Amino acid sequence: MKAFRGTPSIYASAQPSERRAELEVKKVTLNFGGVMALHNVDLTVHTGEFISVIGPNGAGKTSLMNSITGYYHPQSGEIIFNGENIMGRHPHEVTQKGIGRTYQNIELFPGMTVLSNMLLARHLYCNYGFSLASVFAPSVRKEEVRHRQVLEELIDFLEMQPIRKKLVGSLPYGLRKRVELGRALALEPKLLVLDEPFAGMTLEEKEDMVRFLLELNSAWGQTMILVEHDMSVVMSVSQRIMVLNFGEKIAEGTPEEIQGHPEVIKAYLGDTTKF
Repeated sequence: MKAFRGTPSIYASAQPSERRAELEVKKVTLNFGGVMALHNVDLTVHTGEFISVIGPNGAGKTSLMNSITGYYHPQSGEIIFNGENIMGRHPHEVTQKGIGRTYQNIELFPGMTVLSNMLLARHLYCNYGFSLASVFAPSVRKEEVRHRQVLEELIDFLEMQPIRKKLVGSLPYGLRKRVELGRALALEPKLLVLDEPFAGMTLEEKEDMVRFLLELNSAWGQTMILVEHDMSVVMSVSQRIMVLNFGEKIAEGTPEEIQGHPEVIKAYLGDTTKF
């Protein structure tokens, strides 16, 4: 992969095989008692794609993301990631396989700094135990330098230098969303799942987030699935869009195809003049 100016080392040094993120969701069905959240849902994501999942409230978007990331365990179907069925795995196991995510509701520690919140994500790559850490052995120091290097590069990329030592709880909502993206990237995910990352943001904050995500995808090859209600954002960033309604997939295609799809217009988008 070509290294771009300012590219974090986790991207610049990665080989194509290390960034492989092939996801196949096959006939996934998820029920909560008598409520069907997902019914025979299929989705394929290829390495380097930027795909969005849209639909009305209650359509099953977050249920699908929770199924992919291990928070929900569907009753039937398969979720294949890089050739391995991960359905039924616990969230930490899915993360170890290379799937990271942000959350619809911010899941940060408000009493900790930006840097500390992001550093927590690096525990996945800590190869030392308590005994070595307690004496801060040379091997531990070397590993800590590597973790700090990754975080500082991500902080530079996300333009968070002025807030790196500030408590997350003191930050505006939009900046907290940016910190959460940074923490997800600190996991070095092959596949990044973004659950409504633009919710509650101002127009300026949305523009910044769009810029970061587009560069992640186009320049660095980050594979992403976006769940979002802001159709102007979805239509501008997505290579492909899947539409859910009442737990079923009703359409899939390019932004242009989705914008003109009669079932999508009826179920969700309404008047296409809004675009």
